[in-house]
Amino acid sequence: MIKPYDDKYFMQRALQEAEAAYEKGEIPVGAVIVIEDRIIARAHNLTELLNDVTAHAEMQAITAAANFLGGKYLKNCTLYVTLEPCQMCAGALYWSQISKIVYAARDEDRGCINLKTKLHPKTKIEGGILEEEASKLMKRFFVERRNLN
Repeated sequence: MIKPYDDKYFMQRALQEAEAAYEKGEIPVGAVIVIEDRIIARAHNLTELLNDVTAHAEMQAITAAANFLGGKYLKNCTLYVTLEPCQMCAGALYWSQISKIVYAARDEDRGCINLKTKLHPKTKIEGGILEEEASKLMKRFFVERRNLN
């Protein structure tokens, strides 16, 4: 049986959020949080709009999901995010006790993997889902930014 809601499906929803960030002039990172095949939070970067360095897609999604669930822990939830979480977001994800993180593209410079940021011991992490699409959007954003300056 074909499962309609798989990692690719949910990452496509996160990419829609990244496109929304791109349209607002934000670094195009999008995120969704899912529980039992249901999206309970959607978010994208809002650091420029809110003038807040902590307004990353993941942070916005964590808050929205916690509000939806009525509690601070995101057990049995999966975060789909278009870019590997940074150290700050990985720290917040640690405290949320999220069950799984699925990212599209790696962030070799600022990502939690190369920085060896600890995740919760029960959190699984995997990457590469729609990596090419996420990377292309990010590269397009920065090429356009360089051409504007």
